[in-house]
Amino acid sequence: MQTHAVSSKKATNLSLSADVLAEAKSLGINISKACDECLRELVRRERARRWKEEYAEFIEAYNRIVEAEGVPLAEWRSF
Repeated sequence: MQTHAVSSKKATNLSLSADVLAEAKSLGINISKACDECLRELVRRERARRWKEEYAEFIEAYNRIVEAEGVPLAEWRSF
């Protein structure tokens, strides 16, 4: 599990499903922490998706080269 450096917090208003919020509270779930962790993961995934989209042409070209010529320095691989 990753830990994150303490960053400043900003108060915000959220609209959450009342039933889920009530159950989370009854289970002792820290709503702010849960929302923050989920949002961090969504941001991480979206950044990765956009990076793949931005570099898709390069990745495709590199894969074509590897398919045609093999992995660079393959003769020195030990696995």
